[in-house]
Amino acid sequence: MSNIPQAGQTAPNFSTPDHNGNPLSLSDFRQEWVILYFYPKDDTPGCTTEAKDFSELYPQFNELKAKILGVSPDSGKSHCKFISKHNLSITLLSDPEHTLTEAYGAWRLKKFMGKEYMGVARSTFLISPDGIIAYTWPNVKAKGHAQQVLTKLQELVATSTNS
Repeated sequence: MSNIPQAGQTAPNFSTPDHNGNPLSLSDFRQEWVILYFYPKDDTPGCTTEAKDFSELYPQFNELKAKILGVSPDSGKSHCKFISKHNLSITLLSDPEHTLTEAYGAWRLKKFMGKEYMGVARSTFLISPDGIIAYTWPNVKAKGHAQQVLTKLQELVATSTNS
């Protein structure tokens, strides 16, 4: 298990296929904020809540020049079904080997009903347009999280435009 990158550190770069199979890299989003969020599985209750909330707030994120990228081990085909079923407006990245998930410390030991296993810990990273991690949420509760991220982004954008 790798350490979780902290605010102020350079965000680990990546090249990972999106839901359509197109490779996306963090460097593709210079000049934009990036919300990189990790979630365990497509179409499960918490993950659906989180994805729908981010999609609902997409216009506000877009106004702030922010791109929302959701990451899970699911296949592109699974992501496409998830997007279609819930009318999602966000980009989903496929990370079946956990390379990206491990780089951000989101592949962790989890416990469920007394059993321990490795899995995706729901976590989010707000990355500034210059590729620096601006804020982290290492242990996310799905409900209301998209709004927390939007509020933090609004604060950071306001601070950077005033300085």
